[in-house]
Amino acid sequence: MNIWLAIGLTVASCYAVKLAGLLVPAGVLERPLVRRLAALLPVALLAALTAQQAFADGRALVLDARAAGLAAAAVALLLRAPFLLVVAVAVLVTAGVRALGG
Repeated sequence: MNIWLAIGLTVASCYAVKLAGLLVPAGVLERPLVRRLAALLPVALLAALTAQQAFADGRALVLDARAAGLAAAAVALLLRAPFLLVVAVAVLVTAGVRALGG
């Protein structure tokens, strides 16, 4: 029963947040600070998610094949490689490090 209660609360919370977003006056959304935050927030969230997935294992920080793949992807990005090539480089380096026992 606790799981269904948690699901119900999550649904209600998501609906309330969506409704709150619709109720915000248009004048507030046109402010320069709000526009800047709206532009930067997805980038910050994606960077945080990437860092958490690459360097965390439960509650411990780890440096393993995922970090090597992320570093290889960063190098490919600095060399201005196309997105699919960046992903392929990250996958191949990660698989290679794991195959070597890392």
